[in-house]
Amino acid sequence: MSWSRSNWRELVLEADISLSYKNEREAEAVAKAVLPDNVKVPPGLSIKTVKRGSKVFTYVKCETKFQTFMATVDDLLCCVSIAEKALSVVV
Repeated sequence: MSWSRSNWRELVLEADISLSYKNEREAEAVAKAVLPDNVKVPPGLSIKTVKRGSKVFTYVKCETKFQTFMATVDDLLCCVSIAEKALSVVV
């Protein structure tokens, strides 16, 4: 199977990321830490993060390049990691 450039433009990539924490307070802190990533995104990219109980759910949808999708997920997980490290120092 071969792909032409026009086929790649129709590519839609999605990720459902779920994270579990010890309690709602930790989940709230992580959700708030990544919330700025949800505000300004380029066209063709959408990110939504919600907290439910002691869990944080993030949905990423990318209708542009694979590299954009991977960079977005990587950035999100780096922000989560930093928030978790900050929590471990505070708690």
